Amino acid sequence: MRIGELSEQTNTSRRLLRYYEEQGLIVSERSPNGYREYDERFVDRVLQIRGLLDAGLPTRIIKQILPCLDKPRVIYFPDATPEMISTLEGELERMNQRIECLTHNRDAVADYLDTVRDYRDSEAV
Repeated sequence: MRIGELSEQTNTSRRLLRYYEEQGLIVSERSPNGYREYDERFVDRVLQIRGLLDAGLPTRIIKQILPCLDKPRVIYFPDATPEMISTLEGELERMNQRIECLTHNRDAVADYLDTVRDYRDSEAV
């Protein structure tokens, strides 16, 4: 698929996709006319990258952990510096806190909807 299609399917700008490529997060082949061609698997990869960026991870760390998201998993231990481990531990804690907050908010919205629906249904009777 060409860069425009990947951009559309992932809701990611072409500029960001080129940046991901510069950072070594995704790769493209070049067609004879010079267009970038991406494999279908990069749809999921770009979505994973965006999720990790949204979680606060820098691209240098994302590049190291992306192989862990593939099947079969390939983990590069020599790249695991104490700084990287510390950064990942901090990010993991931040993600866990975010998940707890989202879970709490989801449950509150669900409770509210249940109450509103129950009230609406009791009024209809």
